[in-house]
Amino acid sequence: MLTARRRVVASAAAALAGALFLASCGDSDGGGSSDAKTLRLWHYEAPNSAMGVAWAEAIKEFEATHPGVKVKFEEKSFEQIQKTAPMVLNSSDAPDLMEYNKGNATAGLLSKQGLLTDLSAEATKRGWDKLLSAGVRTTSQYDTDGVMGSGKWYGVPNYAEYTMVYFNKDLFAKYGIPEPKTFDDLISAMDTFVENDVTPLANSGAEYLAQQYVYQLALSKADRSWVDSFELYKGKTDFHDAAWTHAAETFADWVKKGYIAKTSSGAKAEQAGVSFLQGEAPILFSGSWWYGRFQDEATFDWGTTLWPGSNLTLGSGGNLWVVPKSAGNKDLAYDFIDITMSKKIQNLLGNKGGVPVAADATAITDPRAKELITHFNTLSDRDGLAFYPDWPVPGFYDVLVSETQKLITGSANPDAYLDALQEAYDKGAPKR
Repeated sequence: MLTARRRVVASAAAALAGALFLASCGDSDGGGSSDAKTLRLWHYEAPNSAMGVAWAEAIKEFEATHPGVKVKFEEKSFEQIQKTAPMVLNSSDAPDLMEYNKGNATAGLLSKQGLLTDLSAEATKRGWDKLLSAGVRTTSQYDTDGVMGSGKWYGVPNYAEYTMVYFNKDLFAKYGIPEPKTFDDLISAMDTFVENDVTPLANSGAEYLAQQYVYQLALSKADRSWVDSFELYKGKTDFHDAAWTHAAETFADWVKKGYIAKTSSGAKAEQAGVSFLQGEAPILFSGSWWYGRFQDEATFDWGTTLWPGSNLTLGSGGNLWVVPKSAGNKDLAYDFIDITMSKKIQNLLGNKGGVPVAADATAITDPRAKELITHFNTLSDRDGLAFYPDWPVPGFYDVLVSETQKLITGSANPDAYLDALQEAYDKGAPKR
């Protein structure tokens, strides 16, 4: 999701370059089984998330502009696609278009394996390259080693994302805690909650939330060159440096202090989100992908803030639309991507709590949506989006999950944790 959608919204006022190319309904080159009157689409966004709402509208728009063509949408989970994509895309069951996680270990790996269609010509023809800022394009392009930032286009993000601190204003008020504006405020708030037998941080050790807490703690002691070394191999990454050591030791200490529940080691991301929605956890550090859902489902007053005391946070362009190499209806897939980049869909996405890449800024009227985009622009202006910790090497997501679980349960100390990350990273990083 985890995903350089940063300056994206900075280009929110940009006009959609050229008219939509909606005419082609024929079969494209591709080896998969296909029906020229059906677009097979996979994605994993919740129906009431900003992306889910916007893409449902895009399906209606697509079918209205393509008479006789239907979209066969299949909802998949993030984990499902993450684990099975290489196998599925190497078979005749591949969809025509799917949402996929961005980064070296995911989209980059698939591009290197020859499983994705090169979208470079379409990106130029349809103006996608003009709509996406340089930072957002980072995760669209991959070189021959599958490393992001240059090379051919293998994916198109039509939204951006970043992480933030969500907090339950009602619970903060109940315990007389001021809203967090500094890192010391955050620590003080968590101490007060613990004193009142409330576990402050929602967490999921079995999925991405736990490792993102660790990475954010590292980012609070890092700079852009540190990120480029870790993510883009522009230098040596030492997991025993000051930033990673601070992160691992602080995270383990937070578990000991009761900021994070040991029982969260086996929790999924959905459980963490629900614990916040149900008013059990007063604080959740996670991505903008929750924003629309919280708008829709939360029954209490809540707010957000960027992680205090850090210029960097997790974020990027959104997950990618990718077209499998074996897709049978590639032209239909390109048309659908085009629709999701249109002003109509981009404006809808923005007003539903997403971070659009090509909206009309004056069309975003919802106050919370404006706040979301303001925070994003703040990050964009300071070059503050630092990608995600699982991106650099294939299989690193699973290593981060299992090793961070050990930090939560106490079965590994910070030094052993960092040793394990170093070994996995060095094994998977390309020799450059």
